[in-house]
Amino acid sequence: MKPSLFSALVILSSACLAAGPALAATTVSNAWARGTVAGQASSGAFMQLTSSQGGRLVAVASPAAGMAEVHEMKMDNGVMKMNAVPFLELPAGKTVELKPGGYHVMLMGLKQQLKGGETLPLTLTIEGADGKKETLELKVPIKALGQ
Repeated sequence: MKPSLFSALVILSSACLAAGPALAATTVSNAWARGTVAGQASSGAFMQLTSSQGGRLVAVASPAAGMAEVHEMKMDNGVMKMNAVPFLELPAGKTVELKPGGYHVMLMGLKQQLKGGETLPLTLTIEGADGKKETLELKVPIKALGQ
């Protein structure tokens, strides 16, 4: 290779690396979805979210469900209530757990049975503290009922 062509390739390679995708500001761990029985219309997905810079979970979606929302379950005057929340705060550097009996992803209008051993496609939209949106495409393992 001629020195000038080699230099141009090094510069081009460096530019491509610099323009590549940044490390995700939000990480997902221990994700899973609850399996269903045939004909069941809803289920939940659970995970741990950690945002290095802080932000909020503003949307969830799955092609397997007609609608997906972030819900909160809590006791209100001795009655367990579940409500959709418009967003879920993700404080910088802190892990937020979505779990049964607390915050979770509610999947409604399921288009198919969620079978143990399969995966559920799930998209999370995170709005960073800077206002920029980050989309996380997940393949969430489905746990059979009773696991």
